[in-house]
Amino acid sequence: MSKRSKTGFIVDNLEITDYANEGKALGRHDGKVIFVGGAMPGDVVDVRIFYNKKDFAEGRIVNLLKPSPRRVVPRCKHFGVCGGCKWQHVPYEEQLAFKESTIKETIRRIGKVDVKEWLPIKGSENVYYYRNKLEFAFANKSWLANPMADVAAKNQPALGYHIAGFWDKVLPIDECHLQPEPSEMIRDAVKKFATENGFVFFDEREKKGFLRNLMIRVARSGEVMVLVAFGENDLVEIERFMNFLAERFPYITSLNYVVNTKHNDTIHDLEVICLKGRDVIYESLGGLQFRVSPQSFFQTNTAQAEVLYNLVKDFADLKGDELVYDLYTGTGSIALFIAKHCKRVVGIEYVPQAIADAEVNAQLNNIDNAFFHVADIAKLIKSDDFISFNGKPDVVITDPPRAGMHPDVIESLLKLLPEKIVYVSCNPATQARDLEMLSASYDVVKACPVDMFPHTHHLENVALLVRRK
Repeated sequence: MSKRSKTGFIVDNLEITDYANEGKALGRHDGKVIFVGGAMPGDVVDVRIFYNKKDFAEGRIVNLLKPSPRRVVPRCKHFGVCGGCKWQHVPYEEQLAFKESTIKETIRRIGKVDVKEWLPIKGSENVYYYRNKLEFAFANKSWLANPMADVAAKNQPALGYHIAGFWDKVLPIDECHLQPEPSEMIRDAVKKFATENGFVFFDEREKKGFLRNLMIRVARSGEVMVLVAFGENDLVEIERFMNFLAERFPYITSLNYVVNTKHNDTIHDLEVICLKGRDVIYESLGGLQFRVSPQSFFQTNTAQAEVLYNLVKDFADLKGDELVYDLYTGTGSIALFIAKHCKRVVGIEYVPQAIADAEVNAQLNNIDNAFFHVADIAKLIKSDDFISFNGKPDVVITDPPRAGMHPDVIESLLKLLPEKIVYVSCNPATQARDLEMLSASYDVVKACPVDMFPHTHHLENVALLVRRK
């Protein structure tokens, strides 16, 4: 049965029967599929529809009438509102099972390729406190799930996370189980000090305000990096704010700030000032040390990154005499991880700062057979001069962004025809698309999904392609 509401269409007693993409679950009503966030198979719920099309609809739970017997109690008080960990109510084993089935179905349906062997998904040993980096946003007004319940709280400044799909709305965060301490202590102390001392929180719509962003990194070694982004270049107030952090948390290894008056939050093109300590921290991964600066990209789940990189190494099955190309190398972490197992590795990346970090990390670890190039990969890899200078690769490792590989890169690979391609992907759909194109000359011998982000729908997948004889 369904009924009308002033705020939307309500479906009563909807039985949830299966999982769906993007952390949702689904049920069926009058021949229509209804996608519901925060639900799981076995639930019976009343749902308010907020998006309604001919063949499907999307809704939110109004009442949980009968919970699934497999449902678990979410650890975080912000579950269902924050949107960051949408599967806290789902047993972890069940999360892994769905992710595994999803990647297999996506590769089969979109890629239309036959994966000869699927290895079991590699789950994360830690399902909480696994992130080494978190970024929080300041906002001059709080976003609340029920603003009518507390009008005064709505007008209070917030330090927390952007609501998914809303660039100008920030949910105030009181707790988060993604990053180990001292993350919570630093965030809470910053909010308290800023509020009590009248600092102006950022207004995303007006693009003005003093406090803009807070980034915290916590390395496995215990080193801590803090970066505060200010929206105004008021050096007196900046010094007052930063001195508070330095005095309150003397164990911060790297205390930094940046002034960002742009209309976006990116800081890769801005000067970062180190107020106290080193301008970098060091993270260990696979027996290597990595220099991490405030602007560096580094895998946010260090422990699972080791699992992922070991899988890449195992799939490549290097004997020691190979030339390896590492496409989309980023800060060179995969290239450096496998360097001692091959004759030479060449990393290519279009972000200059990332390559600068890669070269520093190579020196830091005394690796002299890794070479890095800043370039448009699609253009460089089809350059005869580049191939002539570096040599034709025996193995190619590729770890592209969510958009997948550029068609020109795939075309070049089909001309170079390395013996093996190890394809690491964070987007099953684009990986499937690329595998179909590469299937003209390659067989997908095996694949293995890796869960980098428990309680979310995200996962990585590693596929080994071998040239067809």
